[in-house]
Amino acid sequence: MKLGVVGLPNVGKSTLFNAITEAGAEAQNYPFCTIEPNVGVVAVPDERLEVLGKMYNTKKITHAIVEFVDIAGLVKGASHGEGLGNKFLSHIREVDAVVHVVRCFRNPDIIHVEGSIDPVRDIETINTELVLADLESVEKRLSKAEHLVRTGEKKYAEEYDLLKKLQACLNEGKCLRTLALKGDEKELADSYFLLTNKPVIYCANIDENDIGKTNGLSEKVREYAEAEGAEFIEISAGVEAEIASLPKEERKDYIEGLGLGASGLDRMISKCYSLLGLISYLTAGEKEVRAWTIARGTKAPQAAGKIHTDFEKGFIRAEVVAYDDIVAQGGFNQAKEKGLVRSEGKDYVVKDGDVVLFRFNV
Repeated sequence: MKLGVVGLPNVGKSTLFNAITEAGAEAQNYPFCTIEPNVGVVAVPDERLEVLGKMYNTKKITHAIVEFVDIAGLVKGASHGEGLGNKFLSHIREVDAVVHVVRCFRNPDIIHVEGSIDPVRDIETINTELVLADLESVEKRLSKAEHLVRTGEKKYAEEYDLLKKLQACLNEGKCLRTLALKGDEKELADSYFLLTNKPVIYCANIDENDIGKTNGLSEKVREYAEAEGAEFIEISAGVEAEIASLPKEERKDYIEGLGLGASGLDRMISKCYSLLGLISYLTAGEKEVRAWTIARGTKAPQAAGKIHTDFEKGFIRAEVVAYDDIVAQGGFNQAKEKGLVRSEGKDYVVKDGDVVLFRFNV
């Protein structure tokens, strides 16, 4: 899973990126310090792996991973190449979802490129540039489709109709993710890698003193996200930086002391999994305990293919036990004795937290 962290310059993108990835991207008080996207890979927090690791006395624990890409700040006119617009837009095309960081903190020492703090205006500045970039892409495709539709082939007529629908949405200034597409239309639209078609989480970056309080600025972001059907999260990048600077054993107490329940990273990853329809199944043994990320609804052979293509090609069956059951019984064999391990075939849909042993033949 690759997430692009975007926003106007000086909204706290790189500070947040540093905190959640501990990758040390440069964070300075001036626009465009992030010229090339910084990339950080983080483990998906999953306490189930540690429990299984102890149960199996495993030699290795491997978490699922999320790749965060810190993308250069955007300014008005980016769709026409202003600032670092062209680089910015090309990097967004490569991510699975967008974390849109919006400034909701007041700090007179940190300049704002627009001269004032207005989260809805800031969101719409970026969304407008993405809409304009998508409109240009769609109209180029539409120009080609107009010629092909004359051949009379059904597939070209269907593509032409879809492109007209996308064009109409963009001409209204709306992001394509707000357009209800299903089936073949959605599949075709996804193949265009359009910017405003990507799922988004609006991340309100608040001041540490506003944690646990009502922040009028972040509430505006929440309302905007709800109106668009997007996800929303409230994070203090400064606090996340403090959490990241602590020894790991001290972080839990610090987070609980702030009344957060979980770090911003944990909450963000959870929302991203939900947004993208992802789950994790688990494999466990003495050599390794590991989480594997799959799309919700994935059947057993395709889930096995995540481990190795031979597992999918030669799939025979999957021996499956729920995580809670294996923990309650103290191991796979004990769960099997209790009749809690199921033998599942090719049509089985793997569930989050399934502990799976695949049987295959090649």
